Amino acid sequence: MELPRQFGVELIGPVLPDTSWQTQAGKGFESFRFQIDWQAKQVRCPMGRTSNYWSEGIDRVGEPLIRARFSRKDCEVCPGFQDCTTSAKYGRCVSFRPQEQHEALQRARAYQATQEFKERYQCRAGIEGSISEAVRVFGMRRSRYIGVAKTHLQHMAIAAAINLHRWFAWVEERPMAATRVSRFQALAPLGS
Repeated sequence: MELPRQFGVELIGPVLPDTSWQTQAGKGFESFRFQIDWQAKQVRCPMGRTSNYWSEGIDRVGEPLIRARFSRKDCEVCPGFQDCTTSAKYGRCVSFRPQEQHEALQRARAYQATQEFKERYQCRAGIEGSISEAVRVFGMRRSRYIGVAKTHLQHMAIAAAINLHRWFAWVEERPMAATRVSRFQALAPLGS
């Protein structure tokens, strides 16, 4: 089941990068370098070793998670052992989501590194600014009416009000709002 096909919607947004210490330190092997054999329930490391443990469970927030662990004996003889794991008792442990989620995450990470993604994501910034304005200035999160039709009418009125608000600002040549300045920064002299 792929959400875009099921609902006819495409979600565009950044996904979190790999936050493992190996990725942050630039040493060892990031989790995406490991090859997963879903049918055999084994993982092969970049040095050719095969995992000896596979566990399917849930993470701290109740989402499905798979953990694969490598034998300490296999990891000890590996030339990259010190950069790959810090465990004194076990070999390297790799965690990942079930196959469909894992593959979708890898595709999304690869796509967000492209120029096409960056251009498409720029449009979202303008949309998020409009939504933020609708919420802050016009109270769009709260429906004043009961029923879908009346709520839709309220949203249409707010959209029209945003357009009028922006038009008046343009006519009066009011500059766009600057980025928020912290109280500490406001204390600094203007010349600095």
